[in-house]
Amino acid sequence: MKILLDTCTLIWLCAEPESLSAQAKKVLQSKKNQVFLSEVSVMEICFKVTAGKLTLPQPPSLWIEEQIELWHLEVLSLGRSTMYRAGELALHHRDPFDRLLIANAIEGRATILTPDKEFKKYPVSVLW
Repeated sequence: MKILLDTCTLIWLCAEPESLSAQAKKVLQSKKNQVFLSEVSVMEICFKVTAGKLTLPQPPSLWIEEQIELWHLEVLSLGRSTMYRAGELALHHRDPFDRLLIANAIEGRATILTPDKEFKKYPVSVLW
């Protein structure tokens, strides 16, 4: 199964694994799954660090690349089709990063690993 991490899921995986649900831990531990990090999350983390809403032990460019390698993550690109899809989604969720993640998962045929219940309002597979 293709699993796309929500940004908060990545942060919890790295810094607060106790915040992950039992199902999330099981999905992440399974060798059968491909785990992806979206370029959307990279952008969101960079913006949150700049805005002072997130503190990392290293600059985002170092920390994110380290996590990709450490957790054997694959990167899901943000293409124009994802941007167009995000613009076409119903406005159940107004967070632009979340809307882009949802669109990215739809376009990439991935299941999003997120605790955010709002994601379930969209035509995307969600696990938590």
